Amino acid sequence: MSILIAALLLLAAATGSGVALTRTPRRQVMAMAVNGLVLALLFMVLQAPDVAFSELAVGTVALPLLFLAALASVRMDRRSDRARDGG
Repeated sequence: MSILIAALLLLAAATGSGVALTRTPRRQVMAMAVNGLVLALLFMVLQAPDVAFSELAVGTVALPLLFLAALASVRMDRRSDRARDGG
């Protein structure tokens, strides 16, 4: 069991680094979702199922969807600004 925990901790560190080192916002959101999934698996292995389900709901689904909606909104605002400016 300790090998599984060590592997998940390394995977969590790798996916967290991937979030921090990714430059494209859309890819950062996807990396955050993968990181949330890995953390949910880690919590499940550590026998904290309530925390795992919360992480799964919030870190893997809800938060990335909110970020994607915000990115889409910013993109729509930029298009409307360009159209208003005549460009």
